Amino acid sequence: MTTAAPPAGAPGIELEVGGMTCASCAMRIEKKLNKLDGVSATVNYATEKARVTVPAGYDPALLIAEIEKTGYTAVLPEPEKADGGPGRDASADDTTDPELTTLRQRLVGSIVLTVPVIAMSMIPALQFDYWQWLSLTLAAPVIVWGAWPFHRAAWTNLKHGAATMDTLISMGTSAALLWSVYALFFGTAGMPGMTHPFELTIAPSDGAANIYLEVGAGVTMFILAGRYFEKRSKRQAGAALRALLELGAKEVSVLRHGAETKIPVEDLRVGDEFIVRPGEKIATDGVAVSGSSAVDVSMLTGESVPVEVGVGDPVTGSTVNSGGRLVVRASRVGSDTQLAQMARLVEDAQTGKAEVQRLADRISGVFVPIVIAFALLVLGAWLVAGFPAAAAFTATVAVLVIACPCALGLATPTALLVGTGRGAQMGVLIKGPEVLESTRKVDTVVLDKTGTVTTGRMALVEVVTEAGVDRAELLRLAGALEDASEHPIAQAIAKGATQEAGELPAAEDFANVEGKGVQGVVDGHGVLVGRESLLAEWSQHLGDDVAAAKARAESEGKTVVAVGWDGQARGILVVADTVKPTSRRAISELKALGLTPVLLTGDNATVARQIAVEVGIDEVVAEVLPSDKVDVVARLQREGKVVAMVGDGVNDAPALAQADLGLAMGTGTDAAIEASDITLVRGDLRSAVDAIRLSRKTLSTIKTNLFWAFAYNVAAIPIAALGMLNPMLAGAAMAFSSVFVVGNSLRLRGFRSVAAR
Repeated sequence: MTTAAPPAGAPGIELEVGGMTCASCAMRIEKKLNKLDGVSATVNYATEKARVTVPAGYDPALLIAEIEKTGYTAVLPEPEKADGGPGRDASADDTTDPELTTLRQRLVGSIVLTVPVIAMSMIPALQFDYWQWLSLTLAAPVIVWGAWPFHRAAWTNLKHGAATMDTLISMGTSAALLWSVYALFFGTAGMPGMTHPFELTIAPSDGAANIYLEVGAGVTMFILAGRYFEKRSKRQAGAALRALLELGAKEVSVLRHGAETKIPVEDLRVGDEFIVRPGEKIATDGVAVSGSSAVDVSMLTGESVPVEVGVGDPVTGSTVNSGGRLVVRASRVGSDTQLAQMARLVEDAQTGKAEVQRLADRISGVFVPIVIAFALLVLGAWLVAGFPAAAAFTATVAVLVIACPCALGLATPTALLVGTGRGAQMGVLIKGPEVLESTRKVDTVVLDKTGTVTTGRMALVEVVTEAGVDRAELLRLAGALEDASEHPIAQAIAKGATQEAGELPAAEDFANVEGKGVQGVVDGHGVLVGRESLLAEWSQHLGDDVAAAKARAESEGKTVVAVGWDGQARGILVVADTVKPTSRRAISELKALGLTPVLLTGDNATVARQIAVEVGIDEVVAEVLPSDKVDVVARLQREGKVVAMVGDGVNDAPALAQADLGLAMGTGTDAAIEASDITLVRGDLRSAVDAIRLSRKTLSTIKTNLFWAFAYNVAAIPIAALGMLNPMLAGAAMAFSSVFVVGNSLRLRGFRSVAAR
């Protein structure tokens, strides 16, 4: 059937999909939905969601029915709450998820029961008279109950004519159990004193004296471990949305009938007037109707300098009032606010990511059908050749058992655990195996400026004095006056003055001059600190040299504050966001990895270019809003680039989710951290270099592990097909491949940070 292209502007439906066990499940659902007329679907295995574009008036129940016919579950998400957040409890902890809890219980139970079985099977000294029956007692619950998710998935796949690694795991473990039961009850394996001698010989066997319980239970335990770690990391997918929505204010002081009343923010309505005091978050989008202040909007725009807000100026919900008292009239509430829109951007970007395709599943797509077909071929060949049915079935079971590689269960988890553990020691947190595939192909790294390349904090960077004015005196008097102000620029000046000039005197008669600066008396001097226009009102004018320095600093995007006292202008103080001392080295290292750095910022173009030159970046995209950041990343992707994004603010969260690889500074916001694939705890850009290098090394290790996990077993398949594989040799192959995989993974512990070189 040809899928009709949906019309422009066709409505979209989002469904929460359950029951997927691997990426091939997502692909099967997506293929099934796309066969429906007028439907275009994307199913994301990582987020367990389907985003479907349908014709107007399309009944979602038809989509749900189609998914259920495929063997999975689907539901419409719960309706949004008044605050624009998802219907589910935003504070819910994903670690309490029933599916994850059940998987953990299966894993713990399987470990407890399987370890003694493997020990008895591999160590002849532990094989007492009836050890084989104890092995059956311990292994049967593991192979039946522990491996139940694999059996269920295999049955679902069988009903739809498909085969995945779940199919091979189910067949291999079931065959090991069933043949072991046959050997115990109808063969000689159940006789008292039966042993698995410790010999690595190749000899024909009728199979009735051998049991394969340790193989079935061991495979189940190892694969469960891999699935558990995968599921735990995948459950974090929705946390970015909750982190965004939890940033908003929880209560607001509303003016009603001339009185101030505290109400929950979700009860706020358009047109309500509410009070925002210094240090408080602005409850929702609106317009200032009274007062003036400086508002920290860096979480939304990336702009490091606070925005001066007065009567009639718009303000955005969840930004922070850094200065004076404001009265704001609400213009947008709930799901209409900019914060809620950003939450939707994150969700859209996450759902739009390409589905995760596990390396093991890609290999199994070819490997599983071939093994099953070969096992059937072996069975037929032995029977046609006139051998007894028991010998034919023994060879067939041996093929299935040896073809189910237990080391596969260790290949990804051990490399991931060692790699991520080493990363954590260096301040790099990798969220899951799906992250690693992106690092191999990344060729462009987009860097947010504020808080990533720079410190994200205003600092005093230059002092220029008029002729004959003592620098320390200027810092002492200006710093004392600014110390009495709550404005972020004032605090940066006060901090810089204290560091250079020592303890500051107290200011008297302090007053804020709205929109221009501050004035007061320090040590008997009447001091003015603020805009040049403030000093001009008192007939205090900057000299030519100082005025030229002021113009130069402003042309570089820096903030300049003029200082005067006792009727004369005395100099200027230059404040700016400063580059982190390690950023230039980090950019150089990124280039050495073959990556093209791009500076992306909401700050003005002049500042951005200045910073780019300082750290060695050639390409700059400046003055962009949060939605524009997503567009920039998407544009680079459309150009064929594989993009990594490094950021730290809420404004970066959608772009981090959109990028092929998102790296968030741990010094940034929870929203950015949750939307990212990798978190850089130290806030040092060199950690981004370590993250990419370590991820590539870990991926390479996983690939090597996967190769050998299959290679040992594939090499033994012909021996099994000839009926010459005894259980001890199969066990030794399993143990050796596992030891190799673990040893290869442990090599990652020697990985060294760029900072240590």
